[in-house]
Amino acid sequence: MIRLLFCLLLVQCAYAQQSSDSGYKKPLQDVLVDIQNRFGIKIRYTAQEVAGKYVTYADWRYRPDAEATLERVLAPLDLKVRKEKDRQYRLTTFEYYRWPVADGWAELDRIAAQYHNEQEWEARKAALKPCIMQALQLSPLPAKPASAPVMTAERKFDGYTVRNIAIEILPGVYINGSLYTPAKSKGRIPVILNPDGHWKDQRYRPDCQYRCATLARMGAMAFSYDLFAWGESQLQFEEADHRRSLAMSIQALGTIRILDYLLSLRNADTSRVGITGGSGAGSHTVLMTAIDDRIKVSAPVVAISSYFYGGCPCESGMPIHGCGNRTDNVEIAAMAAPRPQLLVSDGGDWTDKMPEHDLPYLQKIYSYYGQTGKVSNVHLPAEGHDFGINKRKAVYDFMAKYLSLNINAADETKITIEQPAAMYVFGDKGEKLPAHAIHGFAQLEKLWNAPR
Repeated sequence: MIRLLFCLLLVQCAYAQQSSDSGYKKPLQDVLVDIQNRFGIKIRYTAQEVAGKYVTYADWRYRPDAEATLERVLAPLDLKVRKEKDRQYRLTTFEYYRWPVADGWAELDRIAAQYHNEQEWEARKAALKPCIMQALQLSPLPAKPASAPVMTAERKFDGYTVRNIAIEILPGVYINGSLYTPAKSKGRIPVILNPDGHWKDQRYRPDCQYRCATLARMGAMAFSYDLFAWGESQLQFEEADHRRSLAMSIQALGTIRILDYLLSLRNADTSRVGITGGSGAGSHTVLMTAIDDRIKVSAPVVAISSYFYGGCPCESGMPIHGCGNRTDNVEIAAMAAPRPQLLVSDGGDWTDKMPEHDLPYLQKIYSYYGQTGKVSNVHLPAEGHDFGINKRKAVYDFMAKYLSLNINAADETKITIEQPAAMYVFGDKGEKLPAHAIHGFAQLEKLWNAPR
């Protein structure tokens, strides 16, 4: 009898808690267990991911469909599930940067409805650019250090040379890279920036070396460089710092400073300047082309989509997408018009539908200038998210066409793949890093927030 009364008391207490006064509040873990049992599915998560989280009006969020139920239960907590296989899901955080395709397309349509001709588009672009610079905290630009670049000795290969260079972009803050140049050249030659994306091994990867060395053999100076807290930059900062919002601004400043230096060289042709990068560096390619008119041609690879804003804070961490009553990466790509632009897409990532909706929008913008042919797309539906040979060949053809390079020299069999240590500016263990170099994100923040 005592046990029965105790059980009834528990039921009454639980029932008392489940009212509108308490918001029908239930622990998230209990709700997930119930959803799994009710719909016969499996949801993977750790205890830490659900600890201390509660769902209000939990039962009211249930729908006949498991995924619809999960969406309504998890959205207020900024959580979602990712489907791994049939009837199995993984709990993950809400991805602000990844939209359903239909939502992304509708948003681009809303944006595009604001202009209908060159004059209206130019007014839109004139409003976006200064706002983007302010959102990046680059208006005004920080003072430029007066130091000379740090350089290593030149290495000679078949048809090209390489030397490593570090440029001081803020007092004690360096951006590091390798400059590939033709072994022989006459007169002024094109400049091609090659920021590195988020793949393993950074700019030391064979595909980076193939691309930059081949562009040099074709007749350009190609600079391959690290993004912030990436590659050799990790001598000064932690890898986790790359996923801080300020990384987006530091990277943009770095590319501006690189261009300042490269275009000051006596053999640089300031009328022939290109940029190409893949993945996160593709987002960076689009951003830099939008804000720096010195860039004349651009080729973002496996990056741009109306339903993906960039999954790393170095792509979307600063509020540039809030400009102009909101913008997206495809409209920012349109800011390149009428300068030549190649977008390389594939079937294995968020660029999979580029030809269907985003490319026609870009062609419309270029048509305002009578230059529809200057925006192009190479779509590789059977390929995935990389900077593989077919993507590189597309870039070679594009750069050869618009920068007057020798496409017949685009022979990757002539390229020597170097070991990473050969590409370091500051030595195998960073022993050559200048004594005044700063270390740690806290020092960078203090420097960045100082009066300009």
